[in-house]
Amino acid sequence: MNGTKRIDVKSGIRVLIELKRDQRSGKLTEGIVKDVLTNSPHHHHGIKVRLRNGEIGRIKKIVSSK
Repeated sequence: MNGTKRIDVKSGIRVLIELKRDQRSGKLTEGIVKDVLTNSPHHHHGIKVRLRNGEIGRIKKIVSSK
């Protein structure tokens, strides 16, 4: 799953996100979702989330779901 559908994103799943500062490099950060920040059901760049460590970014890949 690539994280563009809000229905696939839930608190507690492990994801790879792209932070705003890493958009040019494409570096991904792994973490566990704390909050889903995107309200729309779909976003073509990825659903925006806050990780448990406080980082905010758009999901590029869902690693594992609950």
